[in-house]
Amino acid sequence: MDDSPRIRTVLGCTLLVAALGAGGTACSGSGHPLSAKPYDAAGQIAFNGPRTGHKADPDKPLEVTAQGDEGRITDVTATDAVGRYVAGELSADGRRWHTTSPLAADAQYTVRVSTEDEDGAPGRKVLTFETGSPSGDKALKVRFGPEGGTYGVGQPLTATLNKAVKDDTSRAIVERALRVESRPAADGGSWYWVDSKTLHYRPKEYWPAHATITARSNLKGVKITDTLRGGASRPLTITTGDRIEAITDAGAHSMTVYRNGKVINEIPVTTGKAGFETRNGVKVVLGKEYFVRMRGTSIGIAEGSSDSYDLPVYYATRVTWSGEYVHAAPWSVGSQGAANVSHGCTGMSTSNAAWFFKTVREGDIVKVVNSYGQEMDPFGNGFGDWNLSWRKWREGSALTPEGKTDPAVQARLSPEV
Repeated sequence: MDDSPRIRTVLGCTLLVAALGAGGTACSGSGHPLSAKPYDAAGQIAFNGPRTGHKADPDKPLEVTAQGDEGRITDVTATDAVGRYVAGELSADGRRWHTTSPLAADAQYTVRVSTEDEDGAPGRKVLTFETGSPSGDKALKVRFGPEGGTYGVGQPLTATLNKAVKDDTSRAIVERALRVESRPAADGGSWYWVDSKTLHYRPKEYWPAHATITARSNLKGVKITDTLRGGASRPLTITTGDRIEAITDAGAHSMTVYRNGKVINEIPVTTGKAGFETRNGVKVVLGKEYFVRMRGTSIGIAEGSSDSYDLPVYYATRVTWSGEYVHAAPWSVGSQGAANVSHGCTGMSTSNAAWFFKTVREGDIVKVVNSYGQEMDPFGNGFGDWNLSWRKWREGSALTPEGKTDPAVQARLSPEV
């Protein structure tokens, strides 16, 4: 249908109103399309949605078409119950609208259709329906960590997937649906793909002290690949306590402990001797064990050799999975503050170890400087996440500046989830 008569009518009315001013009522009568109440456009459109009592296949596109020779569709919006928009395209002649992005599974949708008849009178129709689960679908689920509770400001968040996600586009879809919020706000924040099933999240700097941090997934029903959709996942909320940082200077044989930026203790220590040097870098507290039996065989030292040991250890604060602790070492008190004689752990007197054990919690910062040891691994031996620069950390995200505008990603999750 040619638009030009309708356009001339609107322009003519505009000019007449301008000429008549407030008294110009010639264009505001109840029968004129500019002021007419929208009519029910049910008979003017056809919709390929499911029959009453049935659910739509989320893998099939939606389509709204104009019926008859007169009238056209002017606008269509489709949103789900959580506000996600479905991308769509309206033909130039206004005769057909169809989706250009997949629907979510197990979701409720509202479709709002605007039309106009041959005289330009507006019509409206609101359509609602639900989608089901595609046959054979296996959902991708997310388990957030750590468990709820209070942690130190160095605690990264983790997201463990029950299925591997390998290609960049699918990773971007998953990552963009994993939302993290900190109150008070953290300085930036990004996910890092450790492997195809594991992501870690950290801010640019440490979390704020006394913050509430929530992680949640908006993947439910989202199409990730042709054979994989997102499933429901439990959100996670944790809090942070004071900002506790323990900085060990292996060269000076001393640990300085800070609370919220102020020194609260200085402790003489011993760290790893030659051949067993303590790892440099930032670690976080993984857990606390009042008693641990430590054996040299656990780190590859042959039993009966000059370096062999088998000791009862108290007040042991773990910082790596491979067995590095901050702990009581009464047998080396004479060397603490003067020499490094341990097999890699940070040793101190029993009273100091008890104080440290009581003061720190999981997620607190334990940093070693001026050791001849290797650098702490970012992943695999505890939480070494903070040893990557922010630039390097961002490189581990699937949402690179290019990925954020990837049409394939935008089509599935636009505008925001």
